[in-house]
Amino acid sequence: MFFLGSAYPLGKFGLNASINPILFGALRMVIVFLCLIPFCKIKIPQKKYYLPLLGFSICMGAGVNMFLYLSLESASILAPITIGAQLSIPLAIILSSMFLGESISFKKWILIFTSFFGIILIAFDPKISEEILATLLIFAMAFFYGLSQVFSRYLKDLDVKFTNAFMGLVGFIILIIISHLFEGNVFHQISNIETNGWLAALYAGAIISIFGHMMMFYLYKFYPVGMVLSFYALFPVFWLILTFFIFGEILTTITVCGGIIVITSVYLLQKSS
Repeated sequence: MFFLGSAYPLGKFGLNASINPILFGALRMVIVFLCLIPFCKIKIPQKKYYLPLLGFSICMGAGVNMFLYLSLESASILAPITIGAQLSIPLAIILSSMFLGESISFKKWILIFTSFFGIILIAFDPKISEEILATLLIFAMAFFYGLSQVFSRYLKDLDVKFTNAFMGLVGFIILIIISHLFEGNVFHQISNIETNGWLAALYAGAIISIFGHMMMFYLYKFYPVGMVLSFYALFPVFWLILTFFIFGEILTTITVCGGIIVITSVYLLQKSS
């Protein structure tokens, strides 16, 4: 949980080290691809997997990373952004209901509404008035994350290493093109990256995306999915702790109250799933 929980503060640290946000996402994805491809058996999947595999790769590889790092670039404080990202879970449940026909119980609807209420409560924090753009960007990230989970439901029979390697490749291609168009010549950008920036990108790709997630998949072999998913609620706790130690952010009372509501609601949603 610590590795996954370090994604936001370490991402912000990397962006502060002269890396543009979209390029950072592209570097993270190419590292994922390069780390996984040696362990993949190259086999063309059946045609029924083409669309969901491409959709998953675009949403998770490009959409999530682009809006995540754009949000971090725009944010001056990370705590509300970190908590807002938790909306990816209720959004995933709503999208699954819309596209997969999965039923949502009355209890889940209550928890979904309470999670959104917690975000609304945080919005009354005076500091958030300066973080509107970053908040909207993190909501876009949460939407793409939720949509990627819908696509992933169609990919259960494919090798996890292959799907993530393909995601890394597609995400890299899309993001490097977007970065070149909107952030400038990528070769010039790469030549100006500081050592701390390369270390942050390597950490994001190799440790967070691969090692952190592989540990989660390992737990699935020994524990029920619902039990493992319930620990996802610990992510923002580690995010906020690291944010305090790295950037010295102190939470306001209203952010703490809203954060408790959001994290508790998401925890109960995941546990009931």
